[in-house]
Amino acid sequence: MTRKLTGIIRGTTIELDESPGLADGERVRIELEAEPKSSWGEGIKRSAGALQSDEEFGRAMDQIQRDRKADSRPAVEL
Repeated sequence: MTRKLTGIIRGTTIELDESPGLADGERVRIELEAEPKSSWGEGIKRSAGALQSDEEFGRAMDQIQRDRKADSRPAVEL
């Protein structure tokens, strides 16, 4: 059986992101390949547009925009 799994190295232990589906103590052969590091802001770029079709989110953002534009300074009498 061959599967590609991802995980994190912690010393001599590999912490897998998901269960390998093998019995505890079973010997395995591994081939390590480091994942390329993402550049700063890459996560934000990947999530862009994720909520564009969520109507409730859109309404909330519209209300925030209206609240920001509203003049909230107290009136000053001269």
